[in-house]
This record gives sequence, structure tokens and C-alpha cells, in this order.
Amino acid sequence: MASNTNKEVLTDLSPLIKLYKDGTVERLLNSPHVPPSPVDPTAGVFSKDINISPVVQARLYLPKLADPHQKLPVLVYYHGGGFCVESAFSFLNHRYINILAAEAKALIISVEYRLAPEHPLPVAYEDSWSALQWVASHVIANTSIEKDPWLTEHGDFGKFYIGGDSAGGNIAHNILVRAGTEPLPGDVKILGGFLSHPHFWGSKPIGLEGKEDIEESLLCRIWLFVYPSVHGGIDNPMVNPFADNAPSLSGLGCSRLLVCLAEKDLLTERGIHYVDSVKKSGWNGEVQMVVVEGEDHCFHFFDPHTEKAKNLIKLLASFVSQ
Repeated sequence: MASNTNKEVLTDLSPLIKLYKDGTVERLLNSPHVPPSPVDPTAGVFSKDINISPVVQARLYLPKLADPHQKLPVLVYYHGGGFCVESAFSFLNHRYINILAAEAKALIISVEYRLAPEHPLPVAYEDSWSALQWVASHVIANTSIEKDPWLTEHGDFGKFYIGGDSAGGNIAHNILVRAGTEPLPGDVKILGGFLSHPHFWGSKPIGLEGKEDIEESLLCRIWLFVYPSVHGGIDNPMVNPFADNAPSLSGLGCSRLLVCLAEKDLLTERGIHYVDSVKKSGWNGEVQMVVVEGEDHCFHFFDPHTEKAKNLIKLLASFVSQ
């Protein structure tokens, strides 16, 4: 931190990230990396790190098994952080996914996609899709991928889920859009997806958003920072599912959808509009929404031990374990 005191700042997106003119990146909101656990003493969850490809990694979580041949639901998870901070290997993510894996009794693949600005969007989307393809490939008998024994021995691909928080919720939405038109290896189907406090934005105010200048907001500035070549700016369908040229939400590639929001979160108005739009789109699936009163963005991630956080994590776990 001190070494950056005298450097000239090119882009200041405090409290998230700073980019200096010499190319140095300072991630302000970033928890330290921690190693995987042979077994988490409180949650009773095993974890390990794997290489999915030369550029994409993941941390796998396996809860204690009732018997050696037990099959578990499979969840591919995408972390939050505005596409530019945090990690599948960070303390906050490791703690959160340990709790979720134990509660859901699910095998979780937490994807380490590459971050902007070193790797601007759409890299994170492509990494996330590649990880999903790799996981699905475990159902194919003859495949060139190096299979992971946890997935081959304990993954129930009839209960295949994806999910994410904040930017990860945005990624999960875009993965569901793509999965609606592009089959996964082995014709694996995504049973359900959860979008927790999803990162959506756009130039037209929704609800109370008109109280501030949307195009000067931190959310807009972050999007243009992580995706500088984006066509359409904050009305690109990747961040604005309601844009005129956005694909129809009727094509979402899953059967069940859960959207989790928080009353005080700036993103909640759009989250509610997203659920309403899905319902009106003609999508042939089951959608559920929860808005937690008195809480703000990703409260359950930053402090998973409060009563409301525990209840939300139980809801996510119940969704994945069905």
C-alpha cells in the first residue's frame, strides 16, 4: 500500500480498486488467499485446488459422505467482486463455500476466472463457460479431459446447478442464457441456477434508481473499466438483460431459478424487475425470489454468522439439494 503513495492514479474506483498510470493494480477490497483444507474442522468439508485448463483454476469442495458411494448434487459457483477483485481462493470465499457445501451436502466447484483489468471482459465469461463445460464432461465415458475422481465418483449430474453472488450472479445469468442455445458436453442439463444480489445495470432508471446519475455511478464506472471494449456501454445485454437487443429471458437454460436480494442494496430494484421479466417472458420454469429486509449487498457473504445470513444460506442450500 505504502509503495503506491507517490504514484499517479489513472483510474480510482475506491473502495474497490485503483489502477495507476504505470500499470500497477491495487485491489482495495480483497481478502487474503488461504489454502484448501484437507478437512474443515467446523463444517466437515474437504477441499482441494485443481487446474481446469492452463488459464482456469477452481477449488473443489466435498462434504463428509454418509457412505463411500454417495452421490451429491453438483454446483458450479462463480464468486463476486465486480469482475476485478476477490478470488475462489480468498478467505471470504473459502469460508462461505465451506458453509454452503456443508449445509447443502453438495459437491461445489468454485471457479477461479481471470480478473480485469489485466484480463478485461469477456474473459471472465469465457473462463466460466469453459469451467462449466469441463465439469459437464465428466459424464462422457471417452473424453480427452483429465477427470477429477470427486466428480466421477460422487457427482449426481441429474442435480446440476450453477450460482453466484453479485458479479458472479451476473455471470450465472449469462451462462444460463448461453446454455439455452448451446448444449453442454454429454447433453448435461442445468437443473437450477441461483442469482444472489446479481450485478445488473443500465441507462434507464428502474424504481428508485433515478435519484442519482446512473451514468456517473460507481456501478457504471466499474462496468466500463472491466469491459472497455464493450458495445453499447451499460446497455450491453451482458449487464442489462432488459436492453432492446438482449436475448429473450424465455430461453434461460435451466428449470428452476432462485433470485436473492437485499432491501438496502442498490441493485435490488433491478433484481425484482429481472424476476418480473422472467415471469412475463414465457420461460417454462419455476422462479423464486427472496428480499431480505434491513440488509445490504451480499451481507451473508461478508458475515455468514448472523441469523439472517444463516437463513439465506439455508435457503440457497435447500435450493441446491432438491
